[in-house]
Amino acid sequence: MPGMKRAAGRVYAWLERRLQLAAPVKDAVLHPVPRNTASWWYVFGSAAFTLLFLQIFTGILLALVYVPSAGEAWNSLNVLNHQIPLGWFLRALHGWGSNFMVAIVLIHMAQVFLFGAYKFPRELTWILGVFLLLMTLGMAFSGQVLRFDQDAYWGLGIGASIVSRVPWIGGGLVHLLLGGPIIAGATLSRFFTLHVFVIPGAMLLSAFLHVWMVLKLGINEWPMPGRLVSRATYVDQYNQLTHEDGLPFVPGAFWKDLVFSGAILAAVAVCAFVFGPYGPGGQPDPSIIQTVPKPDFFFLWIYTVLSYLPPAMETPFILIAPIAGIAILLALPFYASEGEKSWHRRPVAVLVVTTVAVCWAVLTQLGTTTPWSPHMSAWSSDPIPVSRLHALTPLARAGAVVLQAKQCRNCHSIGGLGGERGPALDDVATRMTMDQLRFKVVTGGGNMPAYGKNLSPPEIEALVTFLETLHPANEPPAYDPAQQQAIEAAQPSGSAP
Repeated sequence: MPGMKRAAGRVYAWLERRLQLAAPVKDAVLHPVPRNTASWWYVFGSAAFTLLFLQIFTGILLALVYVPSAGEAWNSLNVLNHQIPLGWFLRALHGWGSNFMVAIVLIHMAQVFLFGAYKFPRELTWILGVFLLLMTLGMAFSGQVLRFDQDAYWGLGIGASIVSRVPWIGGGLVHLLLGGPIIAGATLSRFFTLHVFVIPGAMLLSAFLHVWMVLKLGINEWPMPGRLVSRATYVDQYNQLTHEDGLPFVPGAFWKDLVFSGAILAAVAVCAFVFGPYGPGGQPDPSIIQTVPKPDFFFLWIYTVLSYLPPAMETPFILIAPIAGIAILLALPFYASEGEKSWHRRPVAVLVVTTVAVCWAVLTQLGTTTPWSPHMSAWSSDPIPVSRLHALTPLARAGAVVLQAKQCRNCHSIGGLGGERGPALDDVATRMTMDQLRFKVVTGGGNMPAYGKNLSPPEIEALVTFLETLHPANEPPAYDPAQQQAIEAAQPSGSAP
């Protein structure tokens, strides 16, 4: 044993001479904090940091099996669930860790806001916290997409539709997000890169910088009524407080962080074991329109708001509300950097947190039962109007059968019967040529899914042939003049056009 101790000492001395970590680690461990901050109210930041490492560790293990391709993603998750020992538990740890992390980060942000910890000199610490919250939500959304089941497919479709509404650059953003005009293999590759490399890397960098500033600026003192923050005097007052009534971070405050983080990890493990992993649900199939996709719980409130908003208000809300909310959070430490910290003398702050919490809870609860927005009529067995079937060719009649069988009328109406999500089809042939109709069916776009992989070429041709017949009797179908000229030029001289 003495020999092993001497060998370990030599190894430590060799590493320390080159890395020189002892001094900064000692400073971090022993840095003084106000005695009253060694409280259970100050443990949420450490718990969020712990959960971030849990997500990275479990994510690396999952990435060893997960295949980020449209054809194999769903199958690889089922392999994890049913064929690899404890694969289901690993997925459950990752999924429930995500839920806990979102909840802990939100609670931490609320606690920091109520305690006035965003005020001078911790403005940048708060701003980094806002970006860490946004990245946490981004990790949660991209993780749901990687499940690539029905909920993931349609959730991503709704997300792409929201992005497409951004003026001028919406189309480019959709192509950047999806890797093309439709949800396909390139889409999963991009979200896999975001979820595994880009966002975690940015989160680690931001989290370490966040902790660094906490060490350098100190942990926010307990907000006492009447103790005002002033740029001229705050730093001296804080240093005096830690000198007169401070204690080393370890073990004074650290043991509570350690106990709480351990309890959170245990809670994640219990939920993973009892409730299991999230999905995957049914395989993604854009032809199954009657699905009712729901996001994970932290996005249910957005789902509810969009369900209840009038259609005319959806786009303004989507484009304005998130930007305004983020701007307010980022500007907060600049227009309220001084003054009172205690929530006892900041009733507006308490009212804001209470209102946001109540609204979030109510909207989340409503989201479990709220119908999908925008409004979609349920599948109707009403046949296509007979007037639309007169004198049709066999190919066009086959297209009418495809339209009915693939439930296209869940979104589109004919003769006033059908869904309201998409435009009525009564005069679609006057708005689009056959080539445009064919392209739209194959690639989708906007709120419409792509059917190129769910319909055979004969079915697509039959459907487009039927759609070309949908125009008023006194109005001819649309045509492409350039294409018509090419057809006429290809015909032998003197032949009938």
